[in-house]
Amino acid sequence: MTIYQVFTRLFGAQNGVLTPGGTKAQNGCGTMADFTPKALREIKELGITHVWYTGIIEHATKTDYTAFGIRRDNPMVVKGQAGSPYAIKDYYDVDPDLAVKVDKRMKEFEQLVVRTHKAGLGVIMDFVPNHVAREYHSDAKPEGVRDLGEDDDTNMHFFNQNNFYYLNGRLHTENFPDQDGTYIEIPAKATGNDQFTEWPTANDWYETVKLNYGVDVMGGRSKHFEPIPSTWLKMTDILLFWANKGVDGFRCDMAEMVPVEFWHYAIARVKEQHPAIMFIAEVYNPDEYRNYIHYGGFDYLYDKVGLYDTLRNVMAGASTHDITRAWQAVDDIGGHMLNFLENHDEQRIASDFFAGDARKGKPALLVSALMRKNCYMQYFGQELGERGMDAEGFSGRDGRTTIFDYWRVDTIARWRNEGRFNGTQLTIEERALRFFTQRVLNMRNQDPVLHEGEFYDLMYVNPHLQRQYAFLRRKGDAVYLIVANFSENKEHVSVVLPEHVFGFYGMQAFGHRAVKDLLTGDEFYVRWQPEEAVELDVNGYNGLILKLI
Repeated sequence: MTIYQVFTRLFGAQNGVLTPGGTKAQNGCGTMADFTPKALREIKELGITHVWYTGIIEHATKTDYTAFGIRRDNPMVVKGQAGSPYAIKDYYDVDPDLAVKVDKRMKEFEQLVVRTHKAGLGVIMDFVPNHVAREYHSDAKPEGVRDLGEDDDTNMHFFNQNNFYYLNGRLHTENFPDQDGTYIEIPAKATGNDQFTEWPTANDWYETVKLNYGVDVMGGRSKHFEPIPSTWLKMTDILLFWANKGVDGFRCDMAEMVPVEFWHYAIARVKEQHPAIMFIAEVYNPDEYRNYIHYGGFDYLYDKVGLYDTLRNVMAGASTHDITRAWQAVDDIGGHMLNFLENHDEQRIASDFFAGDARKGKPALLVSALMRKNCYMQYFGQELGERGMDAEGFSGRDGRTTIFDYWRVDTIARWRNEGRFNGTQLTIEERALRFFTQRVLNMRNQDPVLHEGEFYDLMYVNPHLQRQYAFLRRKGDAVYLIVANFSENKEHVSVVLPEHVFGFYGMQAFGHRAVKDLLTGDEFYVRWQPEEAVELDVNGYNGLILKLI
């Protein structure tokens, strides 16, 4: 699976003149309709199998949609003009920003699912289980559904049938950035990032409230799962609601902040009705990885604190031998890991806060996408070297693409080029990076050696390699040698092949063996002998995928 994460609101945004912190009327907003059959074909041709449409479910916003029967949100508890897609306001509705006709927004989402499937792509959407907007209210819930908090006993700090946690007294908003005293919450609810205080700060997820899954957080985190907590039942129904819309998977936000017992319960019930549906967990604690896979039922987990952090450090100058240690730490669950180099939480590779040069991501892409049988995710604009260096409003100049503001992603807007997708407004460097990415991702998906073959790390016999990473992939008689060069310079690289791999793969030794670089099409000869070095020249911030021919 190769996922294309796209921030739905920003993909089609085209306004040329932007106001930092501007309204929707000022800066414009993309819609689901911008994912035309042509756009989806272009995404698929990049080498993508699934699109993660980020920000589909209705969330709190400063834009007024009361004319459509949608409650207006108090601006004190909304981050940015557009609002955070992770401050869910109605689990049963589509965000009105994304619709051409607001009153037809659910129909437009259903049409998006159909278009995406017709393009040969799967649909992934967010499920945000840990927290909701402070003013959560579902005006689109199916008949007979009780709203979150509707039946809560607000006099009890904790009760396993309550959907929220309740604190003493009122919520103090004095630390909120937009402070006008108009937001009143009595009794105060616990804040989404496990802040059980009436005084959340501007650095907290102050616009959200924590959901109660039967864990008494203030009572020593004791678990109270009998009878089944109300939140379990309601959230499972929400998952089934969207699964019945035809989505192919859920990316579950901050999954580790929700007890694994809930996932064991909910995923099993969803898969009873939709066996092929996929669940991806945002989990950052390696000690919990296996629990969320084997007991929780997740198909994939973020490999953030392992491979992502390692590759980021390698791009900054750390030894490539650290990559070996990263994959070995999750070797037994390697097929469940989701690799990535960018996403909405992380800084853009080309930003001044990360690598400062999109080319530095090329060798990292060869490693992240090709080294094992893992899932891989590409963030929209990454293939064009998007820098994320705008000061968009609530999201300042931080090297990230905003999730809070109405804005335009420059590289995506120029690539879309009024719907023609011909790249005429892109620079030579941007077109070259997209071509490289397309080449790698398509090989990953179409070549059985790269998506099914065995993986063999060569670093243990190549201690001299500190800025290059070398490994083999093999399926049947086909063997590929892949070398990623993290150095900015063209390097002459000697890659030793251990005797063990010849026996392990049943490979023949050759004095001179013809190889073909699948990235460039170049053919040449190398020595292919056990305990001898394959001598190669590798361009800076680049690599080789050598096929024995």
